[in-house]
Amino acid sequence: MSKVNITPLADRVLVEPLPAETQTASGLFIPDSAQEKQHKGTVVAVGAGKKDEPLTVKIGDTVLYGKYSGSELKLEGKDYLMMREDDIMAII
Repeated sequence: MSKVNITPLADRVLVEPLPAETQTASGLFIPDSAQEKQHKGTVVAVGAGKKDEPLTVKIGDTVLYGKYSGSELKLEGKDYLMMREDDIMAII
């Protein structure tokens, strides 16, 4: 987990996506061209929430989000996703 110099507003959450799987459960290696992005990541920053709706996720949580969730963002050379808490489906 990294420290970022950004504070999301309202119910927005900044997620650092986990790297793509490089090996299958049975031990086969997946070539770079066939690797798919995971839909899991680590929460690195959270907003204050909306009035009467506090955020459920917190910094450090590993979350599962939808395929087209969030806006891609590059900060300090790393890729992140900024999304609303509603786009997060589960805390893993």
